[in-house]
Amino acid sequence: MFDAGISGRQAHERLVRRGLDVADVDALLISHDHVDHSRSMGVYQRKFGLPVYVTAKTLRAVATRHPIGELSDACHFQAGATLKFGTVAVETIPTPHDGADGVAFVVDDGRSRLGILTDLGHVFAGLDAVIRSLDAVLLESNYDPKMLARGSYPAMLKHRIRGPGGHLSNLEAAELLGNAGTRRLRWACLGHLSEENNNPALALATHRRVLGDALPLCVATRYEATEVMHL
Repeated sequence: MFDAGISGRQAHERLVRRGLDVADVDALLISHDHVDHSRSMGVYQRKFGLPVYVTAKTLRAVATRHPIGELSDACHFQAGATLKFGTVAVETIPTPHDGADGVAFVVDDGRSRLGILTDLGHVFAGLDAVIRSLDAVLLESNYDPKMLARGSYPAMLKHRIRGPGGHLSNLEAAELLGNAGTRRLRWACLGHLSEENNNPALALATHRRVLGDALPLCVATRYEATEVMHL
C-alpha cells in the first residue's frame, strides 16, 4: 500500500468495495511527509498491523507536522533504494518535490512495471526514461494553469505549486508522456488532481489533445475507490 492520506476506515472500506483485503497487504510505503500522504500512517500500522517503510528524514518531518501516535514497526530505507517483498521489487526514485525526502515508486514483479509517480516537483532529469520502462503508470496531473491563476489560493501557494518543488500541470504531465513515448504503456491513470484547480474532464481533454486516442486513460477520483486496473 502506498501512502496514508485517508483514514483507516476509508482505506478498509474502499478495498472491500473492490474485493480486496487489507490483510493481504505486505507493507505501507510512504512517499513523503506532507499531510495528505502521511497523516494516517500510525493508524494503518496499529489498526492493520502493517510495517511502515519510510525514510528517516520523512519520518522526522512527519512527526513535526502532525501527531501520528505510536509507530512500533517502522522500516527505514534510503531514497533511491530498491525494496523487496517476496518476488516483487519496489524501486524508490528521489524527487525534487518540496517534502523533506520525497520519493516516487516503480513496482516490478518480474513481468510488468507499474509507476506510482506523484508529487514530482517538476519534470526532472531521468523521469522520461523511467516512464519508457513502464507498462502502466499512475501519474500526477495536478492543476490547470488558468484555473490556478484565477483561483482563490494565496499568491505564495500558487507560486509553490507552479514552482520546481510543486506539482505537474495537466499539460506538463501530458507532454511528459508524449515525449517519453507510450509504445510500451498499456494504460495511464491520471492522479492527484487538485480539487480547486482542476477537474477530471479538463485533465483528460488536455492529455487527449497531446496524446491522441492511442493510450487508454483514466482518472483517479479523490472521493472513492477507482476501478481496479489490470496488467
